[in-house]
Amino acid sequence: MAKWVLRRMSGYCGAMMMGRDLNDMTPSDFDFVKQALFEHGVVVLPDQHLSQDAHIAVAEAFGPIEVNRFFTPVDDHPMIAEVRTTSVQTAVIGGTWHTDHSYDAAPAMCSILSAQKLPPYGGDTHFASMTAAYHGLSPGLGQLLGGLKAWHSDSSFADSQLGLNENPDAFRYPVLHPVVVRHPQTGAPCLYVNGDFTTHFEGWSREESAPLLAYLYAHATQPIFTCRVQWRPGMVAIWDNRLVQHYATADYAGHDRLMHRITVQGVPLSGL
Repeated sequence: MAKWVLRRMSGYCGAMMMGRDLNDMTPSDFDFVKQALFEHGVVVLPDQHLSQDAHIAVAEAFGPIEVNRFFTPVDDHPMIAEVRTTSVQTAVIGGTWHTDHSYDAAPAMCSILSAQKLPPYGGDTHFASMTAAYHGLSPGLGQLLGGLKAWHSDSSFADSQLGLNENPDAFRYPVLHPVVVRHPQTGAPCLYVNGDFTTHFEGWSREESAPLLAYLYAHATQPIFTCRVQWRPGMVAIWDNRLVQHYATADYAGHDRLMHRITVQGVPLSGL
């Protein structure tokens, strides 16, 4: 039986995994993928061409599926969300740095994205290590942030013009998370604020929060902390939403792009 081959993609996050087929995943395969995910934040698996049933099976190996309330589901497979960009769109879903589902009380554990239809060029996805971002802070700022919490809200989806579900019933009250969280499985400290969903610090006004949040967003997404995924047909990427942020590049105007995504439920996050 072929063995996994793992190759790091950058110094701080990302690993390419080759040699095995997720359509026929064994328990030992899953253990290896999970270990690599927690170590590298995101794992990329080329040439998988996941069936929809296999996509669901891989997700359920990590935990219960969290059905995204804003995305259009795939026909006959409502646990899979469509991440679709049409040729007439100039903006794309996920086209800014963010963390999936940080607006939920128990944020998403991981997301699993499977390439379905790709443009002839562009559409790469970037990832940034939030553990590296935390360790890159000065001791003084790290100590300050370790005592803070911040509010997260799904309000940025309102009037997004991206074809998302804008049913008022989909929106929920803001939630509060530590600014620095401990990864539930490994204990690694992770900076946990993002430009799409974090609104302000607990006990601070939005105006007071804005300068420090802007600094943290810029700090966390420095190129040195990142890796870049160039999509190929059939490729799959799995990322841990506590360990990384991500964004999709909007550089393929005039072309369609379709990805299938499943999000796995997480747990409430604890601080340092």
